[in-house]
Amino acid sequence: MPTQPVSILEATGLVKRYNGMVQPALDGLTLKIRPGEILGLLGPNGAGKTTAVSIISTILPPNDGRVTVCGIDLAESPRQARPLIGLVPQEIALYAELTAWENLAFFGRLQGLRGKLLKQRIAAALATVGLEAKAHQKVATYSGGMQRRTNLAVGMVHAPRLLLLDEPTVGIDPQSRQLILEKLQATKQAGTAMLYTTHYMEEAQQVCDRVAIMDNGRILCQGAPRDLIAARPQCCSLGELFLHLTGKELRD
Repeated sequence: MPTQPVSILEATGLVKRYNGMVQPALDGLTLKIRPGEILGLLGPNGAGKTTAVSIISTILPPNDGRVTVCGIDLAESPRQARPLIGLVPQEIALYAELTAWENLAFFGRLQGLRGKLLKQRIAAALATVGLEAKAHQKVATYSGGMQRRTNLAVGMVHAPRLLLLDEPTVGIDPQSRQLILEKLQATKQAGTAMLYTTHYMEEAQQVCDRVAIMDNGRILCQGAPRDLIAARPQCCSLGELFLHLTGKELRD
């Protein structure tokens, strides 16, 4: 039998340059995520987090570097890799006039799910985010927290090996945030690897096994939050460490 890769995600030396920009958005970014691990990708606005997520999800090609998911090279075999990846974007990516069930059915079919398996996966995803009772209501009638939870369910419906979460709890109520964080921990226990971007430092400290703090397209430090904080006695929290490394000036 073929051996399983030690890492679900391996991104090596990623470089991305946008036309008209002096500095690259990514400048040699290297990341690894193991099965059942949550890596928090933290950085101020413009640090390159969303660019990294876009490349890893095959939305954007890098100018240089290599990404593999479960050993599959994204540049060589993107169609083979895409079913292994789930994306939960920062913006709500749902059809408002469809119900949650209909949204999951649509996106599940795009991932190749059909028949009984599709129905099972939809039911499981809705149960994961606590929306079974509201499954047949239009998304347009949902609160912001319910829409965020549906957004998460869409990213999980096909049971991906790698889940990319770009600010998945921004702007929602504390109850919805706590439910999402609890469900992500349960999903992690099932072996799913996750890349998690957030501006909520306390949230990253709570759920992430490791964090990578980046700025100007580069990783400044990487490791377990507790270890990174302990290595800098002047910092008592991940939030203080983040500001110590990236500065306190405002970012547009």
